[in-house]
Amino acid sequence: MNRYLSVLILVLVAGLGAGATLLVQWALTPHISSQQRLIENRRLLDLLPTGSYDNQPLDHSLALKDVALANSTLLGGYLATLEGQTSAIMLLSRSMGHEAAIDLLIAIDPRGKLLGVKVLKQAETPGLGGTIATQPNPWLRGFIGKSRQDPSDSGWALKKDQGRFDQLAGATITSRAVIGAVHDALRYFDEHQPQLIGSGQ
Repeated sequence: MNRYLSVLILVLVAGLGAGATLLVQWALTPHISSQQRLIENRRLLDLLPTGSYDNQPLDHSLALKDVALANSTLLGGYLATLEGQTSAIMLLSRSMGHEAAIDLLIAIDPRGKLLGVKVLKQAETPGLGGTIATQPNPWLRGFIGKSRQDPSDSGWALKKDQGRFDQLAGATITSRAVIGAVHDALRYFDEHQPQLIGSGQ
């Protein structure tokens, strides 16, 4: 009888423990999701200047999906606003690097000037093209302030291709892929500016 009682108590304690664990998980899930969202927000939105938006850009998706461009594909985008006015358009872009696809986040202000470029995903050769993902990235920062007209279309290339940009050391294909994707994004913005800007009014 004693043995059965011990087994019953053990099963009861195990059941209570499992129930308590599930209850704690259930109670913490919204908090964990909220923290993950904050981390994701910080990771993506650090391209935008502090104080340049007052909405939640990641909750304001643009109606873009798999838009094929000359050198890349736009996967989607987000809208940042300040006091109801568009303050930035963020485009998710994918281009083909040396090893695999390179996913970029490209932020553009309402006048068509580049606010920043960030690598979200890449699988380039470590120590060569893989340096594209290092943060901070002086090479990517070199694009800030550029637009479709500055430089002209022909200038959006490597210096070795008669363009205006240096390349990442030992990473010609990676450099060309990123330059092409950024140029595509700026050209797309320029050609669709009224619709993109108007989505924030």
